[in-house]
Amino acid sequence: MPLPLAGLLALLVSLAAWRTALLTREGALAACAVGAAILGGQGWPGAAVLLAFFIPTSLVSRALPDATVRFDAKEGPRDGWQVAANGGAAALAAVLLAHEPSGFEAAAAALAAAAADTWATSWGAGSRRPPRSILTGAPVPPGSSGGITWRGSAGGAGGSAVVAAVATAVTANPRLGLITFLCGVGGMLLDSLLGAALQGRFICPQCEQPTERRIHRCGSRTRPVGGLAWLGNDGVNLLATSRAAGLTR
Repeated sequence: MPLPLAGLLALLVSLAAWRTALLTREGALAACAVGAAILGGQGWPGAAVLLAFFIPTSLVSRALPDATVRFDAKEGPRDGWQVAANGGAAALAAVLLAHEPSGFEAAAAALAAAAADTWATSWGAGSRRPPRSILTGAPVPPGSSGGITWRGSAGGAGGSAVVAAVATAVTANPRLGLITFLCGVGGMLLDSLLGAALQGRFICPQCEQPTERRIHRCGSRTRPVGGLAWLGNDGVNLLATSRAAGLTR
């Protein structure tokens, strides 16, 4: 797809997402860049898998309760860092491997992993049982990075399946669809592993509440209590989606 057309289409979709409060202004700018890269590098098939990620994921996030609010993670419209973390790996693969089958496969796998992670968080919020750490099996607060539930995992598999189904439809290649699905689920599990093992964990000394923020809602500076203080959820998402893209090669 010609880059000017790709940029125009990405701009229109990003503006619509901003106007409907799905993205912040910075998120819309990042989404425009990601969309233009995927459409410019992979054409209409790339556009199809990108929309298969973005539209259902946005609807699921809005329709289902967000457990991360209780854990004090990011909430509300997606910002630029979140968009880059979810779509950056797909955009890079689409550009570096433009018009090559491997570029589409990598982009689809990365988007499937991003969809799986988001669906898992949204569906898992409705679990009647508390999530458990993927590393230790111990119960953790709802919304905690590295916490998993059967309901959330099933929801994540559903999100990956949606992207995989569209990838299959636009390529008429069931094998590619299966690879996309498996890479998406693998990326979701890797995200949980990285979240449990490496993501920075903090506590507010004033409220004595766990959080993923360096500055708590109350305004107090939080204290690191585990993981790598510089590695947040967006960084974990980027690592997981990048690895999912690499699994296709």
